[in-house]
Amino acid sequence: MNIRFPSRTASIRLLAAAFAVVIPVANAADAFPCQVLKIVSPYPAGGTTDILARLIAPGLGKGLGVPVIVDNKAGASSNIGTESVIRSSPDGCTALLGNNTGIAINRNLYPLKVDPTRDLTAVGLVASTPLLLYVNAELPAKSVAELVDLLKKSPGKYSYASGGSGSPQHLLGEMIKMQKSVSMVHIPYRGQGPALQDVLGGTVPIAFETVTALTPQLKSPRIRVLAITSAQRFAKLPDVPTMNESGFKDFAFENWYGLFVPAKTPPSQVERLSQELQKVLKSPDVTAKLADLGSRDVVGTSDQASRFIAKEVPQWEAVVKRSGATVD
Repeated sequence: MNIRFPSRTASIRLLAAAFAVVIPVANAADAFPCQVLKIVSPYPAGGTTDILARLIAPGLGKGLGVPVIVDNKAGASSNIGTESVIRSSPDGCTALLGNNTGIAINRNLYPLKVDPTRDLTAVGLVASTPLLLYVNAELPAKSVAELVDLLKKSPGKYSYASGGSGSPQHLLGEMIKMQKSVSMVHIPYRGQGPALQDVLGGTVPIAFETVTALTPQLKSPRIRVLAITSAQRFAKLPDVPTMNESGFKDFAFENWYGLFVPAKTPPSQVERLSQELQKVLKSPDVTAKLADLGSRDVVGTSDQASRFIAKEVPQWEAVVKRSGATVD
């Protein structure tokens, strides 16, 4: 039997091919020294934060060359998950998908042992989306005006759901009470997902929810959308009036969401994460999905996100004071 060995040239080609596979993997590991990137979503599954975390995870994993997992750590209006990231190792391997509740609002309502604006570094914004005022279809109110009349005729009879005390959904409900001198009972949940399910089921008749989380239910016969909190009407829901059009004043708000890491994370890690996040958000499939979910374009650098948040913090502090909201 004749055995033919590869020639010297062929052997060199085989070695080159092998190194062509190995070297990029080694370089990727050097550039992002984490075996896994964990994104903490400080709310239960089904809410906007969870949806967005799972939307960006595959692209980040591909760009960084490591698996990306989403870890739901719900409780205390996102404070538990947020604090867990703040106290994690500042190595870029643990990130937070946070929002204006955990970053800008809770510091004005809770006696926190940490300060998210000081103890976290923004990697970049992910989305900014308006909210919808919606009711269970059994509630006899087909407009905001009819809802206000119903609340005035029956003080304290009706309740509204939110994803937790201090959430934008909670504050906006309190602003309805303040501006229209009506009474509703606030029912806080451990996240918007559970709140949405109870409005669908009729346990609680009224709530605000982001366009992102409510989109899958917009055609459901179990709910009725009354208004949107954006400054202008949403193109995909042209028949839904804004809250300002519905008789309210200065009632234009959006929920924003961003990716954060512990404050002492090396700048090189923050920059790498920021670059990959921007690539993900600019990809056609993610861009289209975010547009469908009502998000406006928020792609930007870590520094741009930090400057945006610095402006948002005092604005949400003012909303807390205007609404008269307290922790339930």
